[in-house]
Amino acid sequence: MAKAELKSKPTDADVEAFITQAGPERRQQEARQLVELFSKVTGEEPKMWGPSIIGFGSYDYKYESGREGTMCRAGFSPRKAKLSLYLMGAYCTPEAQAEQERLLDLLGKHSVGKSCLYINRLELVDLDVLEQLVENNWNVMNQRYPA
Repeated sequence: MAKAELKSKPTDADVEAFITQAGPERRQQEARQLVELFSKVTGEEPKMWGPSIIGFGSYDYKYESGREGTMCRAGFSPRKAKLSLYLMGAYCTPEAQAEQERLLDLLGKHSVGKSCLYINRLELVDLDVLEQLVENNWNVMNQRYPA
């Protein structure tokens, strides 16, 4: 089966130009803080994935159904209502999921989806815990999907 046609593909769009249009000044500053945090943890340069995701690294996946695709290993989107952080590694192993849950209990105000962490304002979370969450997820993704 061929790779699925995804909206979230790497593009040549300028990350800073996207951030500049990411809404109010507070959201722009938060996006720049997250770029700094993700860059520090991953050692990767930010790249736009689709129209609204700032991603770091990439990996190829294949589901049992045969569907294949490529996605950023970690990333975020400075959405108007909330920051959406994409942390896929926690679901790779039961140990990673347990550690993710432990750290989320320490993080501060947030909500979660399957592989998404939603934060209204960075000032409401512990940035050291957030960095640890990003690092843990990055490490698990690198183990599961070696480059």
